[in-house]
Amino acid sequence: MNEQEQLQLNYLKTRDDVDIVSFVDTGEGKFKLSEKNSCSWLNDEAEFGEKELRPRIEPWLTSLFQSEHLSLLAGSGLMHAVHRLATGKGAAGMDTVAFHQFNNEIIYAAKSSAENSEREIGNFEDQIRVANELHRGLDILCDKRAVKLREDITQILGQFAESILTSESGIASSEDVKREKAFNTLINFLMSFASRTGTRDRLNIFTTNYDRLIEAGAELAGLHLLDRFLGNLMPIFRSSRLDLDMHYNPPGIRGEPRYLEGVARFTKLHGSIDWVQEGREIRRIGLPFGAESVNPYLAAPALKNATAHQLMIYPNSAKDRETASYPYVELFRDFAAAVCRPNSTLVTYGYSFGDEHINRIIEDMLTIPSTHLVIISFDDPLQRILKTYGKIGRPSQITIMVGNHLGDLKTLTDHYLPKSAIDKATYRMSELLKQRFGTQQIEQKVPDQAKSQPDSDNLEASE
Repeated sequence: MNEQEQLQLNYLKTRDDVDIVSFVDTGEGKFKLSEKNSCSWLNDEAEFGEKELRPRIEPWLTSLFQSEHLSLLAGSGLMHAVHRLATGKGAAGMDTVAFHQFNNEIIYAAKSSAENSEREIGNFEDQIRVANELHRGLDILCDKRAVKLREDITQILGQFAESILTSESGIASSEDVKREKAFNTLINFLMSFASRTGTRDRLNIFTTNYDRLIEAGAELAGLHLLDRFLGNLMPIFRSSRLDLDMHYNPPGIRGEPRYLEGVARFTKLHGSIDWVQEGREIRRIGLPFGAESVNPYLAAPALKNATAHQLMIYPNSAKDRETASYPYVELFRDFAAAVCRPNSTLVTYGYSFGDEHINRIIEDMLTIPSTHLVIISFDDPLQRILKTYGKIGRPSQITIMVGNHLGDLKTLTDHYLPKSAIDKATYRMSELLKQRFGTQQIEQKVPDQAKSQPDSDNLEASE
């Protein structure tokens, strides 16, 4: 199967489906089941479209999104989707780079590391992790080449930071109409998850991305994000897990605060482009979305010793070297605590399942029978999604929506994701119609029932 055929193929598994249903895009919004594929709720020969797919998907996702605990894990696919809506092309990727020092050795070790993680090729994250390990070894041996390698790593990390900012800038500087459309789609996507009733636990948002796209979308949506940073000017990362929340007092009721709507907990598992390590502290700097460079914002007196090397964008792909150290141990503890509990649903969007330390937590989560995993992706670039599905072996606890139709962000938000605000209004409307319809039914039945009853006057006369 060539690349074009793979892009046109969609994979769907919902509700009580035993096997994954695959179908092909035939054009003009119509689809047909792929060869040697059958489905109990579709005609094997006839074409179908969103009208047939929506009743199968949307109510199911709406039910899952109202689980007691709900978490969203966003991968690089989210940034690519929004960037494509705004600019017509994908964002900067994680392509390999060339080192001036030990380039061949780093490439070979990165490739071996990727293969150990069941990925075909290595990427930038593998290279940086290997380079850091190599630098540490040279430093222990007091090898003078360690200085040159450190300069190389610092320069490459700076270039990588610039590429992230370039992707953000591409969205921020795009045409007004396209940018507004992209951000409106992002807002609808986030609020589909965040619009939960006050009796449910807060939404937990996790991301492996280094950009600030989710933060930008949350600001526009009026969504409050609670994370481990405290402060206003240069917030400091705090190790203590403070279960802070936002409440309000209803009018006329004292002592009974209620949850404020539009609040979510937010964790960036791999760090962020605007995190800086200064001494023993990790701070978040005021880097605007779409800034051209991070260097001017590192010139503050409080960050006089900070460079691009201190940016907290240390990658974590195959081994758990960085995740075992500060602050990543705190972040991954939050992830495990949020998803590994009963009645929990985890939704992944644009995550390729290329990080073993994250996959292991997801596998542990699914050992709890009442948990559920929803996988949504535009494609499967690493060929890991379906492999992971088969490896886990818990089909009844996994929903799959993969493909250029099911995983398209605009199509997803318009047709398949629940719209909680509309759902509440629809529920109230249906209840009102039910009452009115029920009343009409009673009124219609009363004359018939009266006719069947003996006349009271006749009863008295007969007696």
